[in-house]
Amino acid sequence: MARASGQGQAGSTLCRQKGRRWRTSSKLLSPHRAFFASIDFGKVSSGDEGRNMVSAEFESMKALHAVIATNIPLPIAWGTFVKEPDKHFYLANFCDMEDELPPISEFTEVMASLHQKSVSPTGEFGFHCTTYGGNQPVDNTWCSSWEEFYTRAMRNTVKNESLVQGPSEELNRLTDDLCTKVIPRLLRPLETGGRSIKPSLVHGDLWHGNVGIDIATNDPILFDACSLYAHNEFEMGFWRASRYRTNRQHVRAYHKLVEISAPLEDHDDRNALYALRIDLLVSALYPSNKRMRQLAMEEMKRLVEKYPNGYEDFHEKANVTLA
Repeated sequence: MARASGQGQAGSTLCRQKGRRWRTSSKLLSPHRAFFASIDFGKVSSGDEGRNMVSAEFESMKALHAVIATNIPLPIAWGTFVKEPDKHFYLANFCDMEDELPPISEFTEVMASLHQKSVSPTGEFGFHCTTYGGNQPVDNTWCSSWEEFYTRAMRNTVKNESLVQGPSEELNRLTDDLCTKVIPRLLRPLETGGRSIKPSLVHGDLWHGNVGIDIATNDPILFDACSLYAHNEFEMGFWRASRYRTNRQHVRAYHKLVEISAPLEDHDDRNALYALRIDLLVSALYPSNKRMRQLAMEEMKRLVEKYPNGYEDFHEKANVTLA
């Protein structure tokens, strides 16, 4: 038996399947089909962290479903097993999916719709709860400045990564330079000089493993979200690295629908800035992977060398266009 929070409660059997190290994904066999006509999917996590993770996923998916319902399996509930109070679950409608990326145009249309239609409830960047990238907590405390929000996110990511991979004086030095020079140089111009950016709802963990195709409808389906209201280009940090099946074609298709944020000439380095945080997150998720930290540090060095004077390196340019 299970006690649920959300849209209902159920006594259910969870048939466990292979999942990630920090949770188990399952198909749910519910005896209450009249009430839960299509609940077929659940996840189980353990401990206090597991409870927070399933709650955060429910909140993330609920926010996404409110904007792009066709592309998000309906989140039903999250809760705790009565007989196993250390185990917690997340329930959603089951969607039979192909483990493939949707066509580029259809996928980017969904993302453009999400980013353009969503509205931050506070008008700020953040989210109403801590979310999780894998098993790594993400502090989403509301903030009116994207530069300030991302600086905090970067420092927290490095701190968490160092707890897993061990301390590094070089990484700490590069992080300080990144946060005091590169981030102000690349992100402050987004919100100065008469420019502004909208806090858009993002999936937040949009690598190809969290995307599929609905077999029945052929619609793109998104899952395993780590949502927040962010700069829309933040979403595309996952579209840069060669290890993912998304690539620059996706970026170009997206920007046929949504304009690149000004200053346009900073677009590629902003994308690199967002992508290197993902490298550090992956490093924190997989302790045996020593390469990801090195990749992130190499990109940090490149950006710090390119912008040694921080925001002082920024000069207004007129009539810049990108092909």
